[in-house]
Amino acid sequence: MNCGLSGIIPYQLGNVSNLKTLDLGYNPGLEVDNLDWLSNLSFLSLLDLTGVKISDTNWLRGIRRLSCLKELYLDSCDIPQLTPSSLNFFVNSSSASLAILDLSGTKLNSLVFSWLVNMSTSLVRVELSDNQIGGLIPDAFGSSIFLQYLDLSGNQLQGEIPKSFSKLSRLHFLDLSHNQLSGLVPEMRGSVSLRELHLSHNKLTGLQGTSFGQLPKLEILDVSYNFLQGIVSESHFLKLHSLKVLDLSFNSLAFLETTRVWIPPFQLNVLKLASCYLGPHLPKWVQTQSNISHLDLSSAGISDRMPKWLWDLSPGLQYLNLSRNHISGRVPDLSSKFSGFPTIDISYNNFSGFLPLFNPNSSVLQLSRNMFRGSISSICTINYTKLGLLDLSYNQLSGRLPDCWMSMTKLSILNLGNNDISGEIPRTLGQSGCWLLVTLQLRSNNLSGELPSNLRNCQTLSLLDVGGNQLMGNVPAWIGTYLTSLMVLSLRDNNFYGTIPPEVCHLTEIQLLDVSRNNISGRIPECFNNFTSLVQHNRTTRSLIPITGFVFSDGSRYEIDYYIENALVHWKGQDKEYNKTLRFLKLIDLSSNRIVGNIPKEFSLLRGLISLNLSRNHLTGNIDSEIGQMTMLESLDLSRNQLSGEIPIGMAELNYLAVLDISNNNLSGKIPSGTQLQGFDAIVYAGNNELCGRPLAACLSAGGPRPSPTSDHEKEDKNLDAGFYISMVFGFVLGFWGVIITLILKKSWRNGYFGFWNKTWNWLYVTTAVYLKRLR
Repeated sequence: MNCGLSGIIPYQLGNVSNLKTLDLGYNPGLEVDNLDWLSNLSFLSLLDLTGVKISDTNWLRGIRRLSCLKELYLDSCDIPQLTPSSLNFFVNSSSASLAILDLSGTKLNSLVFSWLVNMSTSLVRVELSDNQIGGLIPDAFGSSIFLQYLDLSGNQLQGEIPKSFSKLSRLHFLDLSHNQLSGLVPEMRGSVSLRELHLSHNKLTGLQGTSFGQLPKLEILDVSYNFLQGIVSESHFLKLHSLKVLDLSFNSLAFLETTRVWIPPFQLNVLKLASCYLGPHLPKWVQTQSNISHLDLSSAGISDRMPKWLWDLSPGLQYLNLSRNHISGRVPDLSSKFSGFPTIDISYNNFSGFLPLFNPNSSVLQLSRNMFRGSISSICTINYTKLGLLDLSYNQLSGRLPDCWMSMTKLSILNLGNNDISGEIPRTLGQSGCWLLVTLQLRSNNLSGELPSNLRNCQTLSLLDVGGNQLMGNVPAWIGTYLTSLMVLSLRDNNFYGTIPPEVCHLTEIQLLDVSRNNISGRIPECFNNFTSLVQHNRTTRSLIPITGFVFSDGSRYEIDYYIENALVHWKGQDKEYNKTLRFLKLIDLSSNRIVGNIPKEFSLLRGLISLNLSRNHLTGNIDSEIGQMTMLESLDLSRNQLSGEIPIGMAELNYLAVLDISNNNLSGKIPSGTQLQGFDAIVYAGNNELCGRPLAACLSAGGPRPSPTSDHEKEDKNLDAGFYISMVFGFVLGFWGVIITLILKKSWRNGYFGFWNKTWNWLYVTTAVYLKRLR
């Protein structure tokens, strides 16, 4: 137990020769450098050193003489790796009494199996999760006839699941999840005591026979996140009378439709069939599961109209996920449905009508990408005091934003983007109740007015996106002063004016800064090198949402770990919405404004920046000679400014540069040669009259553009072409009308001309007629 102990465990404990239980676990400050003193504790039956740092390379030597040891807990210990020589201590050792062994989280390798083989007949409980065990699972486990609990999850195990597991008649818990196991799920008819079977996150490809369908005591079955294929039918569940949790999600399984209504032998609490094919209709057998609390039928190919029975399925329903289907219909009043703190996700469907009322204790409401219409004022009808996530984006909602946000004190994610909401952003959205708000997404609406200064209270914000509206006013300085946790800030495509306040440089965590398509003027602050996340060279994998859920003092809880952030950015010449890869994007976009002055040299210190867009401004001066330090840059757009001078040689060092546009400036001199800069199309350099070198025209030795040697010939060709066409026209007119006028004026010529053509026509007619007659 945790008593706050620290320091080296004294070897004098070995003098307590009659000691039967030694529990020093969960004291992470403890260390032991030698375990030889354990050999004196011949009556010891329980040893718990959980979390203790063990530096003794021969730690097994101290344990081998504990002839009465029945329980050994070394989980989460920092112990040295097993070696073949250390295993020699267990040859003919007297540790055959060991029944419970916990070595989880100790980074052990597959040699641990060699140790277990010697104790296979006595083991009852084995926990080896979260280690570095690779290779095959030995068949010797089939000889562990007393084994009841086996956890090998979170390792690197390969190959098939041994069929010998079917011999373990006492086994009630088996966890092989999070490995690399392949092949079929074997039939385990002999494991009649099995209650929990966890095989998720492997590479299993199919089911052997009815596999798990013959296990009458099975309560939990989880084979999610595999590569299972084939048809699932009633026969797979025939004897699963005790089943409470069924998770087949994220496989390629299809459920066989039957003409009759199948009544399963079980009553589930949890049913997860995400990414299995159930469609096109909702399975009617689900209607029989009246005790269900967690139902996930997302991405299941359902294109049915929502049946009324599903809303009334179970009074204990707490989690409903029907997202990413094609379900239609209207959502009824759900204010008295569900229980606990419900999570409802019906996003990516075809639901229509007005927004319904939901349970007041709802924690997550995901309604995005449907066809809901009308005002969102109905959310003010009920005080959603437990609501942590509200996503109404990509619908057809209109009207003004309601003024009731102060009651949603636990709101963490609010996404109302891509609707037709108008009016000003209410001040209550930024009152004291927003202390948990991480994401505020209001983009692509018709919002007007200024950003309310009360938003400064939302100091936990990681993402603020109000792009694509009609907002106006100065870019608020309080954004940089108070919202210092921002990682994404998008004010793009609005009517903001004034200068970029220097306070914005306090956003040290910023990864995406987009103020493009506004009326911003003035100079760029010379402090962008304070953007720590952009200065760092590494590609971040940090989530934009720093939390995955909350548990509050009143017992309420909600999870947001599955929510995927998104942002609309101009990337490589196109507007794109980024979601799953947004965390990897490091971008600054100040384009399409009225910004003046030089490009600050501090930009060259942003070694982690991937995209920089300063186009369509009034920037002057040179491109910084140190631009080559921006080694991660993939996209650079400086077009349509008044930049001058030469292209710095450092630009040739941007090895990842895939998109470049420096057209329509006043650049001069030679494009650096021998680099990928020659691989870009000439259009990216166009509009710089003094620029030369491949892919443009060659340069003179002095550095300026050299006239093309064929330019005089081209002029001569143009003159020659013009004379040729003029002569052709005159020749045609004179020749044609000369013949026509002569025939009109001179009768003898006219008779002779038409007589000639008359004789020619007669000859052709006679010749053709004779030829055809011969053919007959």
